[in-house]
Amino acid sequence: MLSLPSRSTSGLHSSGACTCCDLIRLPGTSRRAFLAAGAAMGFAQMLPFGAQAASGNYDAMLLACIDPRFPKLTLDHMSSRSLVGKYSQFNIAGAAIGAVAPKFNGWHQTFWDNLGASIQLHNIPAVIAINHRDCGAAKIAYGDAAVANRDAETATHRQSLLEFRAEVAKRFPKLRVELGLMDLNGKVESFS
Repeated sequence: MLSLPSRSTSGLHSSGACTCCDLIRLPGTSRRAFLAAGAAMGFAQMLPFGAQAASGNYDAMLLACIDPRFPKLTLDHMSSRSLVGKYSQFNIAGAAIGAVAPKFNGWHQTFWDNLGASIQLHNIPAVIAINHRDCGAAKIAYGDAAVANRDAETATHRQSLLEFRAEVAKRFPKLRVELGLMDLNGKVESFS
């Protein structure tokens, strides 16, 4: 049995030469690092058993925007479709705009490679692209006039989403594509 040193007048562990911690700590690690690792292992134990692995069969990949106003609205939308835990997700400024607009050309290959990986790892049959209104990336990509009013904004998003669908069809012809434009209240308008 391990015996702990008795408390000295200067306090337990205060000298930096604590026998109890030295017996269980890896050389070169601090007591704080050891405790943090223990806490991480404890949290890992709380994860539900039977959670799906990274590979498997999932329903879709969601392409969404990085705008901080929309994660909860997007999750609510996916929840309403009973898709939580059944899709992978890729977030990029502008969602479909970030994947197709010439202004963001440097980002395109990263998205398409990621979609290919999701198809390979998760066996997804569909990709869901959800752009949103009041999108700063749309203004950067296409200019102020493209989002000057609701009709112009809708036309801009419709065009980028349809271009996205065409790109998916060229690269992954078997993949089903769903297109949507989310309003600031979370309501999603679908495009065909």
